[in-house]
Amino acid sequence: MKPFAIITDSCSSLSKDERQKYNIDYVPMSVSYNGTTAPASLDWDVMSAHEFYDLMRNGTRVLTSQANAVDYKEKFLHYINQGYDILSISCSSALSASVKASYVVRDQLLAEHPDCQIVCIDSLNSSAGLGILCKMAANCRAEGKTLQQTADYIQSIRLCVNQECTVDKLLYLKQAGRVSPATALFGSLLNVKPIIISDVIGQNCSVEKVKGKKLAYQRLVERALDEYDPTLYSEVVVAHADCIEDANMLISMLVEKRPELQSKITVAIVDPIVGASAGPGTVAIYVAGKPVTFDSSK
Repeated sequence: MKPFAIITDSCSSLSKDERQKYNIDYVPMSVSYNGTTAPASLDWDVMSAHEFYDLMRNGTRVLTSQANAVDYKEKFLHYINQGYDILSISCSSALSASVKASYVVRDQLLAEHPDCQIVCIDSLNSSAGLGILCKMAANCRAEGKTLQQTADYIQSIRLCVNQECTVDKLLYLKQAGRVSPATALFGSLLNVKPIIISDVIGQNCSVEKVKGKKLAYQRLVERALDEYDPTLYSEVVVAHADCIEDANMLISMLVEKRPELQSKITVAIVDPIVGASAGPGTVAIYVAGKPVTFDSSK
């Protein structure tokens, strides 16, 4: 059985330490601001997370670009030439077209390398939700599962990864075209906080609206704990966009309700791609458990 590489993209919010621990690689997307284009680095080596989110706080518009076929081909060939098969797990197709580029490259390389196995998965997730799926895949690989067994498992449980998120300001979602100008205006005036999930088609959508940060955080915690099933995956990820104090507040609220979570919670910084749309001050809780059932297309 050939070894297989696990490859994701810049939307996974996986730190360098996590990628090294789980042996996960990624294809970088790009961000553009002030006439400059740079890789959307998960290591924040172009600029720190604080500098990145401060750009947005100071009014700089950050645009994002998907990973293209050239990027995927280079990354896939790097591993194929070393004797690896490929498992690629990409950001939700409802949010990015990157996964479609991976499909194109998969088909090209399978024709050129018929002895290779390449499986590309639409995660229907983003940020730490995508990161959790990649770590679950790495755990399968460590247990000795084949590439196909691992891919089948990830396909079967991808809707069991739950996102409970809220943003500090609706301005950035408006700029990214995620909410209407009227919604952003009245939401800001009334201090309305949306509760944002990733639904069955992988679309980020608001399922509740509450007034004020405190109530929003309470709902994030309540909803996440209701969904959480540690027998599926025990790690709870609290992600933040340069607002560690708010992340710590969520952690305290989680532990107050479930003290045993103290050792199971990890903290992630929201990656540059997701962060460019959600904006500084965004917080989210990611857990595996109950399958998502909400469909925003209906």
